[in-house]
Amino acid sequence: MPELPEVETTRQGIAPHCEGRTVTRVTVRNPKLRWPVPDDLAARLEGQTIRAVDRRAKYMFLVFDRGTVIVHLGMSGSLRVITDNTPPLTHDHIDLVLDSGITLRFNDPRRFGCWLWTDAPLTHPLIAHLGPEPLSGDFNGPLLFRLSRGKQTPVKSFLMDNRVVVGVGNIYANEALFKAGIHPRRKAGRISLDRYHRLAEAVRETLSAAILMGGTTLRDFVNSDGKPGYFAQSLLVYGRGGESCKHCGSPLKEIRMNNRSTVYCPKCQR
Repeated sequence: MPELPEVETTRQGIAPHCEGRTVTRVTVRNPKLRWPVPDDLAARLEGQTIRAVDRRAKYMFLVFDRGTVIVHLGMSGSLRVITDNTPPLTHDHIDLVLDSGITLRFNDPRRFGCWLWTDAPLTHPLIAHLGPEPLSGDFNGPLLFRLSRGKQTPVKSFLMDNRVVVGVGNIYANEALFKAGIHPRRKAGRISLDRYHRLAEAVRETLSAAILMGGTTLRDFVNSDGKPGYFAQSLLVYGRGGESCKHCGSPLKEIRMNNRSTVYCPKCQR
């Protein structure tokens, strides 16, 4: 699933091609996404100019003068900038043709994504109750400490709760907890303020590095052959169960938590 760094990398990649451009044609080939694409999407967008491409958590906002399209990539979706006459593929569900001649194309094989129209994106039910952005000043150790008091849930699950902080998906939760030296099964309410300071910094460090690497390893957002660059080459624990810890050399353990792979070092993480 695309996580926050991949969504932010996508936003950064498409924004220069879209901002300030007017939509000349909208083609919806399959409206049956996680929530149906509005029947009047083309009527709302054609003739409007994209003023900004923003992001909140894993949602992207295509901001127009008279409203906003909320875009989510779902489990396996992508947004591509098409500059040639590449024909749409089976799972290319939506095209926005811009006055520059390029096409913003949405591909979603599993159809778990969304394209929704709203006049007030920040108060939309999908957005309104989200926690702070992990790279903002609102996210810090004292916040985690305060929200965790009395919590019996494992800290990994706590960290992945979008009401606590947005965008810390499974991969990056594994990595941040390793950097902070915290066992993923430790109860959230039993972690000290000092350790939450370290965890908040580890989250910021991990996500910032992933966004930077996504940008530098991305071949191209133009045409249909580019793929976002993921953080795999720098992962310390995720996907490395049974391999040696890069810090102490001990074998990394892999367990399942909430049906997700969780990898940690039994020596470095307590």
